[in-house]
Amino acid sequence: MKTSVRGYWLMTWLGLMANVAALPIIGLVAFAGPPLQTANISLAFSLAWPAAIVGIVASAGLLAERKWGAILAIVALSMAISGSLPYGIIRLVLVKDPQALSGLSIVLAVLNLLALIYWCRPIHRRVRRL
Repeated sequence: MKTSVRGYWLMTWLGLMANVAALPIIGLVAFAGPPLQTANISLAFSLAWPAAIVGIVASAGLLAERKWGAILAIVALSMAISGSLPYGIIRLVLVKDPQALSGLSIVLAVLNLLALIYWCRPIHRRVRRL
């Protein structure tokens, strides 16, 4: 990359590692046990695993310095936010475990929002080649 965008490589590698690590963690949470087990399984299959897979593909595109990598990163982060924030709020209300999974889910939603703001910057659409 001729002109380096600040934080590009750090965010790309963090995204790749986080999405690869998320795949088995999602499985552990989904099949863990009774509190909201049906919701956990359905959310894992319908949103969490697809978001992680799209995130891995986005990271691969970003490592190859393609513009579509930033677009896919925006899609993957939006998917992650749309699943983790409502899940964390509902779990906080129904199960009342702010230090456990509901608190972690809300924190992850905030971190994904910050990453989404980073990848939505116009500089990511101007610098790299197609």
